Amino acid sequence: MNIITCDFEFEPHAVLPENEVHLWRVDLDSLRESESCWQKILSADELARASRFRFAIDRRRFVVSRGVLRTIVGNYVGADPGSLTFSYSSKDKPCLGQPHSESGVCFNVSHSGAVILLASTRGRDIGVDVEQIRNDFDVEAIARRFFSPHEQKQLVALPKEERFEAFFRCWTRKEAYIKATGDGLSLPLHQFDVSIAVNDENALLATRPDESESGRWSLREVQAGTGYVAALCVRGRDWKLKDWTKPAGAR
Repeated sequence: MNIITCDFEFEPHAVLPENEVHLWRVDLDSLRESESCWQKILSADELARASRFRFAIDRRRFVVSRGVLRTIVGNYVGADPGSLTFSYSSKDKPCLGQPHSESGVCFNVSHSGAVILLASTRGRDIGVDVEQIRNDFDVEAIARRFFSPHEQKQLVALPKEERFEAFFRCWTRKEAYIKATGDGLSLPLHQFDVSIAVNDENALLATRPDESESGRWSLREVQAGTGYVAALCVRGRDWKLKDWTKPAGAR
């Protein structure tokens, strides 16, 4: 049976085994006409946050992304989407609040432009990041500020026309890792190396000072659509990816 909520339809996957990671990709703009419907399942705090956006497009995308998050996670825990509560770590990593915090369902969300990615698993630390590719900045200068020496060498070795996309491959992989660890930007970005190779499924190359830390994680590229790059990081290697993405609103 399909669940249809605010024009977003999907096959429910209530069972989320510990050896699976579920990935959802949603086109936020395809659901923009149902903003008022999504607002009905948001919390007062979320509605207040939405009201602070200066531009309508940013408000709509925030409302839809929170509504989709509530719909999918609510399905996993068998709860009405509007009843969910969330709590946040000291580094602002979200998790389910009571009474569903003991379900073991873990998730992470990222959105950029018109795309939202939601990754879910059970009992595992997880992080996901998506970025819309741009070419309106000094790629080498930003890389020198945020990338490790090894990552910078990988980047400058590429032809100039390939560097912007490679920059965002590196950026999303670093973001996915620090989001998964829960440390956020308190984890120095030069303290670990990632690959910038296309479609790399073993992209965490080195961690410092604990070299063994890299072996505890799986970091890989995932697809996010034309004009976007994305990465997924999950603790452990004994899991398989279930890609439940499909065009939003598809029947």
